Amino acid sequence: MIKHHFTVDVEEYFQVSAFESRVPRSDWGRFESRLTESLSRLLDLLARHEARGTFFVVGWVAERHPDLVQRIARAGHEVASHSWDHARVTEQSPPAFRDSVRRAKYVLEDLSGAPVLGFRAPSFSIVPGREWALDVLIEEGYRYDSSLFPVRRPGYGYANGQRDPHWLERPIGRIAEVPPTTLRRWGANLPAGGGAYFRLLPYALVRAALRDCERRGAPGTFYIHPWELDPEQPRLGVSWWTRVRHYGGLRRTLPRLERLLGEFRFTAIAESLPHLADSLVRA
Repeated sequence: MIKHHFTVDVEEYFQVSAFESRVPRSDWGRFESRLTESLSRLLDLLARHEARGTFFVVGWVAERHPDLVQRIARAGHEVASHSWDHARVTEQSPPAFRDSVRRAKYVLEDLSGAPVLGFRAPSFSIVPGREWALDVLIEEGYRYDSSLFPVRRPGYGYANGQRDPHWLERPIGRIAEVPPTTLRRWGANLPAGGGAYFRLLPYALVRAALRDCERRGAPGTFYIHPWELDPEQPRLGVSWWTRVRHYGGLRRTLPRLERLLGEFRFTAIAESLPHLADSLVRA
């Protein structure tokens, strides 16, 4: 049976990109942290189902909660980078991006005691025209990226990207790309990798996408955020559409995760990377 990738974007509820106009980074320190309880629920859930995952951690969070990073590593999960301060690649210069991924990698490796191999851009923001970010990742020692979401969507998306893990050949080298899962229907890629799509749309969407991956012999990549297991989080004054996307279906997350982990097998990206590399070479 195929082992899919279970991934977690470890960020605070107030750090999501959709809240940037409401919560400036200079104010982050004023907000209550709610990560400990939601991460505990998630780690306990994975342990019960004997599943491992990849936790893409924001460096700002790691610096303030070193115990959580160490707990993730002790539980046998992979620690990877989600940038230093959750800034979208589309809003950064190459030097600023380099500083972010280098700083996060250093702190996360120090806390976890293991190499940080993977990166995921906040809001999947390596989009067409920002491929230089991949070159920076290669130069900074990252072995894989999980940012190119092969969908057409306002705000992010790499519509012409491949759906399954593959090598990206760059002028300075290559890096493995592990995209979030999509479901191909009606001539289009439907986002089915997790997050709001998992909470708001029928569970059958993600299930069908992972079954399609299995038929192709490729691992799917699922993602979730700790705040999606926290229906009691404070409500911020944002637009109605942002409220729907962020707060909608929060009480469905845990029971749906129980079902997902009962139906499919999951592991960390790093655990499957050696086999993945061999299959990509053969392809």
